[in-house]
This record gives sequence, structure tokens and C-alpha cells, in this order.
Amino acid sequence: MKTDSTRNEELPIYESLIRERGDVVEEARVVAEETQHQVTQALNGHAPVRQEADPEQ
Repeated sequence: MKTDSTRNEELPIYESLIRERGDVVEEARVVAEETQHQVTQALNGHAPVRQEADPEQ
């Protein structure tokens, strides 16, 4: 198991990658939470499910 000091030493590398490439993990988490909320609302009958437009139409 890594100690806190070892993890802290690795953070600058991760932070520089986030600055260069964006925080994909955070973006995925946000989209997953939004999707879960929308599905919950739809299943409870509180909000209509918005369907994506078919590009072939």
C-alpha cells in the first residue's frame, strides 16, 4: 500500500497531464452522474426522456 507522501509525489505528474489533456476521468464522472439522474427522473415519471436526433432523418 502506498503512503500519502508517495501519492503526493505523483500528483504533480497527474496535474500536468490534466492541464495538457483535460480531466477525462472527471468529465466521465459528471456525465455518468447526469445520466443517472436523468434515468432516475424518467423512471419515476418526472421528466421526459430526450432522444437524440437521428442524423439520417
